Amino acid sequence: MDKTVIRDAATVIVLRSAADSPAVLMGQRGANAAFMPNKFVFPGGAVDAGDADVPLFHPVGAPCRERLAGAGPEPGTIAAAAIRELWEETGLVLGKPARWTDPAPDWMKFAETGHRPDAAPLRFVFRAITPPGRPRRFDARFFLVDAAQIAGDLDDFSLASDELRHLQWVPLHEARRFDLPFITEIVLADIAMRLPDLSAPTNVPFFKNDDEDSAILALGPDPWARDS
Repeated sequence: MDKTVIRDAATVIVLRSAADSPAVLMGQRGANAAFMPNKFVFPGGAVDAGDADVPLFHPVGAPCRERLAGAGPEPGTIAAAAIRELWEETGLVLGKPARWTDPAPDWMKFAETGHRPDAAPLRFVFRAITPPGRPRRFDARFFLVDAAQIAGDLDDFSLASDELRHLQWVPLHEARRFDLPFITEIVLADIAMRLPDLSAPTNVPFFKNDDEDSAILALGPDPWARDS
């Protein structure tokens, strides 16, 4: 794999008790991870080939669909990747009870739960490209979802992979005590300013970093741009 290629990725911020005692689901990356070792992060990862053919129970809603369109994979593919990464790294299911035949290999265990992934609860809230010079680079779309939309026990991580350690619900006001990536701090601050509103934002911040330019943009009906 060419480590200089910017890979499309999706991240999920699961928010619990937004109205009174908000907390977000986070885990710690391993010490030997090539990307962000030891950092506490949201569940997420790169888009896989099988994500393009997932029969979503409901598609990602408007206006998120419009904000996601235009560059990279289809909105449904990005949304599917977010749901798959949430499942793989935490064992939590964002889906509706439904039969699903012939899932892609990466989706077989999810399908065995008796659910099909549901993208309707996802809210596209942030996008960021990893700056040049890092060992891995991603074009990550961040989705916010109300924990009430998760099927099953929110505290049961028994089906999670070992990619993230110390999975836990981190109170939003305590998150800065953890070792967080810079972009995670920015995303958390942006979400905190809008609580308890969990609707799709009017404009989605986009931290654009490439070899030629670095800028802060906005994806939405009233786009603005500012050099960083």
